Amino acid sequence: MNYLQLCRHVLENGTKKEDRTGTGTMSIFGYQMRFELNEGFPLLTTKRVPFRLIASELLWFMKGDTNIRYLLQENNNIWNEWAFERWVSSEEYEGPNMDNFGLRSQQDDEFRLQYEEQLELFKSRILNDDTFAEKYGDLGQVYGKQWRAWQTSAGETLDQLADVIETIKKNPSSRRLIVSAWNPEDVPSMALPPCHTLFQFYVLDGKLSCQLYQRSGDIFLGIPFNIASYALLTHLIAHECGLQVGEFIHTLGDAHIYLNHMEQVETQLSREPKPLPKLVLNENVKSVFDFEMEDISIEGYDPHPTIKAPVAV
Repeated sequence: MNYLQLCRHVLENGTKKEDRTGTGTMSIFGYQMRFELNEGFPLLTTKRVPFRLIASELLWFMKGDTNIRYLLQENNNIWNEWAFERWVSSEEYEGPNMDNFGLRSQQDDEFRLQYEEQLELFKSRILNDDTFAEKYGDLGQVYGKQWRAWQTSAGETLDQLADVIETIKKNPSSRRLIVSAWNPEDVPSMALPPCHTLFQFYVLDGKLSCQLYQRSGDIFLGIPFNIASYALLTHLIAHECGLQVGEFIHTLGDAHIYLNHMEQVETQLSREPKPLPKLVLNENVKSVFDFEMEDISIEGYDPHPTIKAPVAV
């Protein structure tokens, strides 16, 4: 599989490089993978990847939402750390000292219990306290805001995703089928600047292809999510536009394996890939913006077991 080739390439050719989190990485710059979407849905099989989390996150982006409340309602916790960090760093926080909370929670059992208690309290308040959720659940001008409500210098709002879908329908040969999440003016207000920064669609012979440019990719934890997420997005838009799916092309800038993920990557490389699953969409839903979790599923997914690894925050 292309993804496993990436892992091997970085292990064999990568260079040790410091990073924002202080964890350290094995890194390369510039890499491309191609996936034929009609050959199966590219959900990694050498470890279990939680498709439900991928699908709910993508729907969150597509709704233009930037608040983690929707994700928590879907039992999706993948964005919690960034919102939680904002709360524990605020003047309103009155709990135990959470300085360097991500790293310390991995090393100190007593601290980890405190961390988990405070995180559960935080999640409960996000779900049940509207004022708290509005203040601390919002991640700033992240993906959903840029995709669906990009603010122009003239004070107008651009719905990039809806505009691209309409252009695919009316002018499929256009070379301007682009959605950008990287808005330099808004980057300082984002909890995490967009890693997957720009994607472009291409229509040929009744098939829709998508190319993603990703400035930074966590190879073990993040990139399997990104591959499946943009494959799903391509399927959804092809469905609305009456097209078949073509390729997903994944172009990476800084592609890296965190140094505390090396053992997990080696374990994954020792496993034999299994057949890819099939994506099933509710044919009765016509617009990508009307899809809900119950309208999206996969069949035939039989991966190797989960491999756990810490998230670098």
